[in-house]
Amino acid sequence: MASSCRRPEHTGPPDVFYNEEEAKKYSQNSRMIEIQTQMSERAVELLNLPEGQACYLLDVGCGSGLSGDYLTEEGHHWVGVDISTAMLDVALDREVEGDLLLGDMGQGMPFRSGTFDGCISISALQWLCNADKRSHSPPKRLYTFFSTLYSSLARGCRAVFQLYPENSEQLELITSQAMRAGFTGGMVVDYPNSSKAKKFFLCLFTGGTGVLPKGLGSETSDRTVANQVQYSGQRCRFNNIKGKSAKKGRDWIMEKKERRRRQGKEVRPDTKYTGRQRRPHF
Repeated sequence: MASSCRRPEHTGPPDVFYNEEEAKKYSQNSRMIEIQTQMSERAVELLNLPEGQACYLLDVGCGSGLSGDYLTEEGHHWVGVDISTAMLDVALDREVEGDLLLGDMGQGMPFRSGTFDGCISISALQWLCNADKRSHSPPKRLYTFFSTLYSSLARGCRAVFQLYPENSEQLELITSQAMRAGFTGGMVVDYPNSSKAKKFFLCLFTGGTGVLPKGLGSETSDRTVANQVQYSGQRCRFNNIKGKSAKKGRDWIMEKKERRRRQGKEVRPDTKYTGRQRRPHF
């Protein structure tokens, strides 16, 4: 999950990056189409939909409709949301079966409560972690998205996000806002020991305490690599993704202060006494 200057979200806003030239790749590049289809298939598998039943699904960051094509093949009806007009134009040219909506996921999902039986999203969620405008606050945009998505989903269903996290801090930011919005669930990591095949899926539940699916390739993974990270209404520390600090110790306090700084919150300056237990004054 190392940072890379080649990450698309570092080059500009998604509606700028996914221009006409980039959008064409999603209808002409066979390798890209194959990868998108495979990730869509896995996301739908993690949704754990009722067998043999047509569902009404939401595809967030639907792009050119490749993931929607798979939903259609599986007999489902769907609505796709994307911020890029160029990508949606390609979807229209391809005559996809789903309904398409131009929208910024960071501004929330404009649907009635309980509309959908599930949600998938392929390679889109990490874009919300960037502040492309001065008015953008990643924690606020993530919470707005997750809270409105939670409302638009029927109780007892799932939302599955395939994403490319930049680092463990980004994972914690994303999942903490999902948890705050009411979701439970956790991170499923497929093929955790492979640098190329490794994939992250955030599997969220709307109510209840669903059992987190196992990541693929777990049979061959060693014990030092986590392929499940579960969280619930309690604060998630992602102990298997980054080292755990003793609560209330110096490292714990420094980590907490650093997170608050990244979130744009006011934090007291560090001193040589930070993290030390103070003696009471009488």
